[in-house]
Amino acid sequence: MTRRGLRRGREAARSDPPRRKVDYRHLKNPFPPMRVFSDDRIEAIHEAALTVLETLGMKVLLPEARRAFGSGGAKVDDATEMVFIGRDIVAAALETAPRSIPVRAGHRDRDLTLEPGNLIFQPGAGAPHATDLLRGRRPGTIRDYRELTMLTQAFDVLHMMPPLIEPQDAPVHLRHYTTMEAQLTLSDKLPFVFSRGSPQVDQSFEMLRDFRGLSDDGFRAIPHCYTIINTNSPRTLDTPMAQGLIDFARAGQVSIVTPFTLMGAMAPITVAGAITLSHAEALAAITLTQLIRPGAPVCYGTFTSNVDMKSGAPAFGTPEHAKASLAAGQLARRIGLPWRCASGSAANANDAQAANETQFGLWGCLLAGATVVIHAAGWLEGGLTLSYEKLITDLEVLQMVAEICAETMAGDAEIGLDALAEVHPGGHFFAAGQTMARYQTEFYEPLLAERSNFGTWRDRGAPDANTRATSIWQDRLAGFTPPATDPDRLAAMQAYIRHQSALGGAPPES
Repeated sequence: MTRRGLRRGREAARSDPPRRKVDYRHLKNPFPPMRVFSDDRIEAIHEAALTVLETLGMKVLLPEARRAFGSGGAKVDDATEMVFIGRDIVAAALETAPRSIPVRAGHRDRDLTLEPGNLIFQPGAGAPHATDLLRGRRPGTIRDYRELTMLTQAFDVLHMMPPLIEPQDAPVHLRHYTTMEAQLTLSDKLPFVFSRGSPQVDQSFEMLRDFRGLSDDGFRAIPHCYTIINTNSPRTLDTPMAQGLIDFARAGQVSIVTPFTLMGAMAPITVAGAITLSHAEALAAITLTQLIRPGAPVCYGTFTSNVDMKSGAPAFGTPEHAKASLAAGQLARRIGLPWRCASGSAANANDAQAANETQFGLWGCLLAGATVVIHAAGWLEGGLTLSYEKLITDLEVLQMVAEICAETMAGDAEIGLDALAEVHPGGHFFAAGQTMARYQTEFYEPLLAERSNFGTWRDRGAPDANTRATSIWQDRLAGFTPPATDPDRLAAMQAYIRHQSALGGAPPES
């Protein structure tokens, strides 16, 4: 490199470098959807699911839900609690279920649209335990719930608040106050509301409505929260889940219908058989929402994996898990709805197994074209534990996926004929003008990965990925700044919680 070339490089470096324009908040899935079954076999699975609903039926435990199905034309046997749903009823429901669902978060830049092609990540959800290197594995607490809410808020590549962990030191009849207050004060992302009976759901809606400064009509006009509805496989819709579908449909809030079917346990042992059962159960729940309120926002979903046939334990991140995700994606495209899929891991520690299973499950979701990917970070032990360190190590992968989602420019400046002309054969591009102008912003900066050489890494104490992840989550919590809140609305919410708690809270019953 000549002195003139070096001088040009230094001059370019002193100019303002171009900013990397990567928007982690609004991602589009760039991967072409992959198929595991041919189109005619997907049609056969869809038809088999309709046959299941029409001839075998669903057991629906909530009388109000059975009445809704009956009013819609389904055959109902109250003595056995069985409901037989005709094809025409399901087809009518799929006609009114929306293909695109705009949802309103606490800040407009956090708003999302649930529709095919968009890509939305959530961390692990619903775990009874939390774990980290400093405090060990423990039953989830209010402190854990609040900290994990803050960590979810801190990373733009996580788009929705899930139920994270169960804060078991909060009594069940008061727990919804704890979780709603944390979500509304520590995050401006789309909040989650458990479907644990109408009293808790109604109070959660009230808290959210008033904290956002909405009227009843304003709250119902667009979704401001969501819930997850899990069927009890095989072919049972229990009371709280049915009530949740009804409550959320009436209020115009999102239900994400997700049968949890494990091959060889509560579902047939084959991928095709398990996904047929999952599809049937999802269609039944979706149909109920549309019978309650045509056009109610609802997402198709699946969480289908297999069990270990030696122990009976759930397995995740398996080839069968990925294949089931691909099949679910084909069925979601068949019915045209936005849909939710899941990653996850059955590993007991944040190790290579945990990383492999989570990433393999994630790729199943990505190649299946999922709209919402849950359990994408932090999930261990098949959902029994949420790990602080695994949350961070998985976030590295999610941010790298987000980078792939971003547009890669190939204009004249990027092709760089000037740079190619500047460097002679056998030279290097470290000091080229193009490099000096872009080196600070051109590449993804790792969140966690160690890029130093062995000697430098050893001299720093040879910290492994878990140790580095511990420092990251500690730093993020120490430097956390909650989103701005209206002090009057905050005071009103806290007064509401005190008043309702003094009255006995709300039991988790329908």
